[in-house]
Amino acid sequence: MRLDYDIIVIGGGHAGCEAAATAAKLGSKTLLLTMDMTKMGNMSCNPAVGGVAKGQIVREIDALGGEMGRITDLTTIQFRMLNRSKGPAMWSPRAQCDKARFSEEWLRTLENTDDLYIWQDAAVELLYDEDYDPSSPSAARGYRCHIRGVKTRMGVEFGCKAVILTAGTFLEGMMHCGAAHAEGGRAGDAASHGVTASLVKMGFEQGRMKTGTPSRLDARTINFDALEPQYGDENPCKFSFRTDIEPVKDQLPCFLVYTSPRVHDTLKSGFELSPLFNGTIKGIGPRYCPSIEDKLRTFADKQQHQLFLEPEGRNNNEYYLNGFSSSLPWDVQWKALHQISGLEDVHIYRPGYAIEYDYFPPTQLHHTLETKLVEGLYFAGQVNGTTGYEEADAQGLMAGINAHQKLAGKEPVVLQRDEAYIGVLIDDLVTKGVDEPYRMFTSRAEYRILLRQDNADLRLTPIGRRIGLISEKRWADFDKKNTLVESFISFAKGYSVKITEINDYLKSVGNEPLTQGRKLYDILTRNNVTIASIAEALPRLKKFIAKSELSDEVIEEAEIQIKYRGYIERERFIASKLHRLEEVKIPEGFDFFSMQSLTIEARQKLSRIRPSTIGQASRIPGVSPADVNVLLVKFGR
Repeated sequence: MRLDYDIIVIGGGHAGCEAAATAAKLGSKTLLLTMDMTKMGNMSCNPAVGGVAKGQIVREIDALGGEMGRITDLTTIQFRMLNRSKGPAMWSPRAQCDKARFSEEWLRTLENTDDLYIWQDAAVELLYDEDYDPSSPSAARGYRCHIRGVKTRMGVEFGCKAVILTAGTFLEGMMHCGAAHAEGGRAGDAASHGVTASLVKMGFEQGRMKTGTPSRLDARTINFDALEPQYGDENPCKFSFRTDIEPVKDQLPCFLVYTSPRVHDTLKSGFELSPLFNGTIKGIGPRYCPSIEDKLRTFADKQQHQLFLEPEGRNNNEYYLNGFSSSLPWDVQWKALHQISGLEDVHIYRPGYAIEYDYFPPTQLHHTLETKLVEGLYFAGQVNGTTGYEEADAQGLMAGINAHQKLAGKEPVVLQRDEAYIGVLIDDLVTKGVDEPYRMFTSRAEYRILLRQDNADLRLTPIGRRIGLISEKRWADFDKKNTLVESFISFAKGYSVKITEINDYLKSVGNEPLTQGRKLYDILTRNNVTIASIAEALPRLKKFIAKSELSDEVIEEAEIQIKYRGYIERERFIASKLHRLEEVKIPEGFDFFSMQSLTIEARQKLSRIRPSTIGQASRIPGVSPADVNVLLVKFGR
């Protein structure tokens, strides 16, 4: 039994599981401290992974060597690629998962990871080493002390060199259902006390946020014949780039459900008892995942709202009613549900509820996710003001990487905004902060064409390989895929297509016929022309695909690179210009108040955020282009 570790991870949710697995795989002796080992990576809310922009994040996690994509693929019960009607920059994978199996796979993964230990208990206090020499480099960088350990509810004191806090919704958690209130991190689990006080004592700013979840329904009491089924993709894909995992088979359907004016009237009858409206709930809720009460107020003119009835597993009867999150009294929820077509006789396993919890404004972090006040202390997940499994998992991955890198004396890994959605996520949190639970959207990224779900491995697997998270086999598979994509593009550039063999095909897909021979590469840039369809008209192409054993994934990647080459090159050019601002460093501990030529607001914001580059400074709300020019003059163009 060890009592001292390199890294301690507090919390066994999505961020905590990924952080612990990552740190241990990299070689740090890691302890995962969790309140319930049977709920590792628990899907407390929606039993699904991915979606718009979130799916891109999961593919990035996998490309770097994380586990979320693999575990999702192993437990998927339905897969859909969203936004297929739009350009590839908008394509977003989404998987419905078996909730119980998802947690089981996470536990199996953690229990079989070398250098990873688990202790079932609750953290109640963070232990600090406050014997800092004021003249030390750490003190000069703004640190007040160093983390040295964690004390648990059972009275055990574990020592460590770094702590990653991933407490989710558990810090001083309070659940609300109508006039009923109870402490807890989620239904059936106790809240966590003590950690917030331990952080506030060291000077951390703390706030409250709110989220919610809908009722869970018994499938035996649902009339599925009255509902509209929603099926998965006919040829499903997967999240992981690993070649030893197959896409899901035997998919389960979801179902579309609709509210009505009658349902709305019933829900409104409970508004005066809603803790969301009567002032009981003080925390800030997620605008992009509103409760049904919020929807009725915000969209008062709508006669119905679309809901999604989603299975929570293959072998149970529990269904999740997506879009019906609520903190209304249980009996109001019950009555309204029975007025929805198909749910007239439904039995509720448990009603919906809201939960308030503590978070810490993420402007108190470096881009490594290490706190600016306490050296060796990292925050990841909902404690940073985010919402969503995917956002949390990505932060856990990066915190695990950077905690290990720092202890090993290696360079940190900070992804740029043109490298990954993960880079956008962390830069937004650290630079801009949050005034509501942060959720990732494609619109938050300036370089969406570069940050596609299909090329996440091409962007990030070399980084994962460099730091030690990508195995020899995965690297060989990656290299093979990359070589095949390049070989196809080279073949297309050299293949001259005659008008006699292609014009009939071009007419069939609504294209103007050729007047002279053209390279296949140029023909593939046309609208409606796809490699799969044109291969039927070009035997030489079909033979090349078969001989080279090109997979659908390779063909899709090659086609995207060919069709969108101009857009991709233009976005790379723009990104390279903006990178110049990232190369202009700002000295640590610089006194911005000494620069009288900056506006007062800029001096205040810069002093609070303490950006490390001019690029980061330019993204801080309240720092104007004129302020950026002043900084450029100061620190050199």
